[in-house]
Amino acid sequence: MKEDMNIVIVGHVDHGKSTLMGRLLADTDSLPEGKLEQVKETCRRNSKPFEYAFLLDALKDEQSQGITIDTARCFFKTEKRDYIILDAPGHIEFLKNMITGASRAEAALLMIDAKEGVQENSRRHAYMLSMLGIRQIAVVINKMDLVDYDQGVYERVKEEYLEFLKQINITPRVVLPVSSFMGENIVRKSDKMPWYDGMCILEVLDHFDCEQPHEDQSFRMPVQDVYKFTRNGDDRRIVAGTIETGTIQPGQEVVFYPSGKRSHVKNIEVFHAAPIEVGKPGMAIGFTMVEQIYITRGELMSIAGEKAPKTASRITANIFWLGRKNLIPGKVYYLKTGAQKVRMEVEKVSGVLDSSNLSSDESKDFVGKNEVAECILRTDKPIAFDLVEDNAGTSRFVIVDEYEIAGGGIITAALEDEEQMLREDTMLRNYKWEVSDVSLEERIEHYAQKPNLLVITGPDATGKKKLAKLLERELMNCGRYVYYMGIGSYLYGVGADTKKMEEPDHREQIRRFGEVANLMLDAGMILIVTATDLTKTDQKILQTVVEREMEFIWVGEQLTTDIQPEMQVKEKEYDRSIRKIKNMLKEKGAIFHG
Repeated sequence: MKEDMNIVIVGHVDHGKSTLMGRLLADTDSLPEGKLEQVKETCRRNSKPFEYAFLLDALKDEQSQGITIDTARCFFKTEKRDYIILDAPGHIEFLKNMITGASRAEAALLMIDAKEGVQENSRRHAYMLSMLGIRQIAVVINKMDLVDYDQGVYERVKEEYLEFLKQINITPRVVLPVSSFMGENIVRKSDKMPWYDGMCILEVLDHFDCEQPHEDQSFRMPVQDVYKFTRNGDDRRIVAGTIETGTIQPGQEVVFYPSGKRSHVKNIEVFHAAPIEVGKPGMAIGFTMVEQIYITRGELMSIAGEKAPKTASRITANIFWLGRKNLIPGKVYYLKTGAQKVRMEVEKVSGVLDSSNLSSDESKDFVGKNEVAECILRTDKPIAFDLVEDNAGTSRFVIVDEYEIAGGGIITAALEDEEQMLREDTMLRNYKWEVSDVSLEERIEHYAQKPNLLVITGPDATGKKKLAKLLERELMNCGRYVYYMGIGSYLYGVGADTKKMEEPDHREQIRRFGEVANLMLDAGMILIVTATDLTKTDQKILQTVVEREMEFIWVGEQLTTDIQPEMQVKEKEYDRSIRKIKNMLKEKGAIFHG
């Protein structure tokens, strides 16, 4: 059976990436029958010189601009392997597309125009490949025909680029001269460059080593969703996702992070087929569990006894920033890793590196466009991940700023945070939790709602309690299973001993309240609570302890604490506020009708 390998081709715009791919396909008879003649005829009818890049640049606007807009893929075979070759765009505006292309690659070809030489993007692309953990690299010095196949030009470009690569710990397997347009040194050695006695492109590809099989790594699967079937008596609850690494079999105990919840695999399900005995990397797959537990999209599934992923809400990361606006501390962004998406802030910019010349600036407190930085990030709730040296795929992330992917990077360290011990206690609680025979899905179906914690907070005398009670009445009149609890009701009951302390432990009060809320949510309830001037710290404690959906609503014109609410409403505008909250619950899928 042939090996499979993903290769990415990167380089500055117009340095010949698409031409190389087109030439490879044409010269190895890998194109669909008649495709080459069709493209040549189209060029002839439009009085346009034929270019091999047009074999890939199928979109009209791409051909008219003469550049590749998105990451192109082509399938290519040699006697040794089946390849997917990814052409990552060279324009700086399209570097984020390159992140997507390079993140799937096991090896890379770095293209440089012999006439133009090493460009700024040539350095940036190399640095990005280094960040993404791609170590198998060949440097391709292209367009040798434009410099009359001059060995001296080749040697000068080679020396300059190797000096840069050395500084970022990249040692290319080979540096080879080619002419993609003329087909020199592509599928066979060129007689135009007798001074070069190394491999051609085709030989270089086959000399790359396939990565360690993902089957041999610890099992990882980001949970994409949990499906419940009811048709024709089908009562399966299926945890679905795509396996990143490792293998899994029925009967194995699995752990979901960051919650720490455990179960055993009952069956491995595939779409429209009988259950299978082994799940392997790359499979889009589903699992039924022996013990029914409540987990959500974004958790990272692992196997008990294997190396566990990290969990933290503070991380150190290397970031490549592509956003139009600077990356700055204090601003709210979204971090996406695997199927997890969480709110995030930059706690500290530890150092900014100019990836084109490797100069460092430790005094900057922001990251500008196209800069690389080491930062400390803080997420609003724990995430599960691996470090890059343990599992490159589950260490990568992207940052979303105002609905656009504005950066990407890798996680290099998990840092301690105030919630670490609390998180460990919560994981132990989940491990010891006695699961009811009535599943949460049955409660959701019965009550036509998902459990949700609505935390209404803000300054004194803003009408928080009245809003909460009116909202409770409105939801109950709509047939909801709902309950209102003021923080005082808890403090003089379950938390009575903390009130009697000489210096009440506010953190412990919030933790205990979270445990009470968690029990009520497990019963399928929508719980409404009020408290004065909750802070971001209070918010993080609740988000660690309460592993259900929750929304923080601030009542008042101005935020007077550092909390990050999902919604802000005006004080004593009860009818309007209730409509906004109900619409939010509907949009988030917490209530299904009414």
